[in-house]
Amino acid sequence: MFGSGVGSKRQRMMQSNPYNLAVGTGAASFPPYGGFPVVRLRGLPFNCADVDIFKFFTGLDIVDVLLVSKNGKSSGEAFVVFAGPMQVEIALQRDRQNMGRRYVEVFRCYKQDYYNAVAAEEEGAYEVHVSPPPAGPSRAKSFSEKEKLEYTEVLKMRGLPYSANKHQIIEFFSGYKVVEGRVHVVCRPDGKATGEAFVEFETAAEARRAMAKDKMSIGPRYVELFPTTREEARRAESRSRQ
Repeated sequence: MFGSGVGSKRQRMMQSNPYNLAVGTGAASFPPYGGFPVVRLRGLPFNCADVDIFKFFTGLDIVDVLLVSKNGKSSGEAFVVFAGPMQVEIALQRDRQNMGRRYVEVFRCYKQDYYNAVAAEEEGAYEVHVSPPPAGPSRAKSFSEKEKLEYTEVLKMRGLPYSANKHQIIEFFSGYKVVEGRVHVVCRPDGKATGEAFVEFETAAEARRAMAKDKMSIGPRYVELFPTTREEARRAESRSRQ
């Protein structure tokens, strides 16, 4: 049966701590990603269960699945520990494949992220050192700190339906002061949507206020919002035109 024994494996692994890492501390020193065979998933359906992740990674040897909750609700994120580094390389090839109607992001993360998430599981809080995907800037940030970030007039949207258009995005932000000519749906060079968009508001304060729409839905998908910069929006727009 999918997932049988996962909980006990986690308990044994945490007790023996085979990777010599102090659990629940943020001061560990290690090279990027450290060889620990774990990946982080983002964009999971809110009703996702362990069995769905086992099916998503069919053929791979999973040691542990940790579905991340925030305030008692699914966050759409998870950590998956595999039997070895080679399994991680294969798992990464499933990035942006679909689980139900949602595409799922799969990327590397630090072993400290996973250990902190395990330590926080029983406390009902998820505050960890978060590793961005390898292609992004190297930066530590906790999931609960979006409101503490510096805001510009621009928000980045992620997790959009591939069919989403500018009109739907403006409707999504109904009641907020969007600069209608500054809504950009990101596409690949072949013209296919990436599920991301950049939206400019009249002021940085208005962009911060619009963060109230974070994790709300457009069609069947919930959408994540992140503060970003005009420069990042211009780069994305430029890549779409190449």
